[in-house]
Amino acid sequence: MDLGLKGKRALVTGSTAGIGFAIAKLLAREGAFVYVNGRTEARVSKAVGEIEGKVDGVAADLGTEEGAAKLFSRIDHLDILVNNLGIFETRPFLEIDDADWRRFFEVNVLSGVRTTRHYLPRMLEKKWGRVLFISSESALQIPAEMVHYGMTKTAQMSIARGIAESFPASGVTVNSVLVGPTESEGVATFVENFARQQGKTKEEFAREFFQTARPTSLLKRFITPDEVAAMVVYLCSEAASATTGSAIRVDGGVVRSIV
Repeated sequence: MDLGLKGKRALVTGSTAGIGFAIAKLLAREGAFVYVNGRTEARVSKAVGEIEGKVDGVAADLGTEEGAAKLFSRIDHLDILVNNLGIFETRPFLEIDDADWRRFFEVNVLSGVRTTRHYLPRMLEKKWGRVLFISSESALQIPAEMVHYGMTKTAQMSIARGIAESFPASGVTVNSVLVGPTESEGVATFVENFARQQGKTKEEFAREFFQTARPTSLLKRFITPDEVAAMVVYLCSEAASATTGSAIRVDGGVVRSIV
C-alpha cells in the first residue's frame, strides 16, 4: 500500500531511541523527509546516521521554551508532527513534589502544545496535516506508582481531542495513540534494574510484571517499538484521512474496555 507520504516533511520529537526512533525510521522508509529530535547533538547525530532516507536532526530540549525556540528557528513548516517526547519514573504520590509535577507537565504536555501551536497554522493553510500525541494506556488506567505520569498522558489525550474539535473539516487530523507497555530504551533499563535488584532474570521479571502489574494484557509481553510505529505511520498517511479526534490503542489489550 502506498501511504502517500513521499515528500512530506515530518518531525518526531524525542526520536533518538525507542518508539520515536522506530517512527522516524518507518516514516523515512515511506519516503517522508524526517527530522529527528533529541536533547544532545551526539544522540541526534547517531540516530540520523542509522536511518536510511531523507533525514536531518535538531538537538533541542523541547521541555523548555528555549529549546522550542531553537527548533522553530531550524524548521519553518511541517506536514506531519508526532509529539512523542516523554519521560516517566515510578514514585509514590506522597513523594512527588511540586518540581516533579512541573517537570512532567513541561516535558510531556507543554512540549507538544508548543510544537502544535507553532506548526498547525501552516497545515491549516495547506488544508493537509497530521498531528499525533503519543499517549499511553496509563491515560485511562492511572498507575498508582506514577500518578504524575498518568496525569500527563490523560492531558495529551484531552488536548488532541480538543484541537481536533477546534478545526473541523480542515484537512488536518489530530489524534492520540495510547501505547501499552513497550520495550523502549527507558523501559528496558527499568526492567533490567528491577530484575537485578530482585535477583531475577529479565524474562522472569517480565512474566511477573504481566501477572501482577498489567494482568489485563492480552499479549502477555512487551510491545515492540516497531509495532507502535506501524500504527503511528498509518495514522500519518493519506489512507487515515477519516480518523481524527480519536484515541487509538496500541496497548496489547491492557485497557479492559470496548469503547
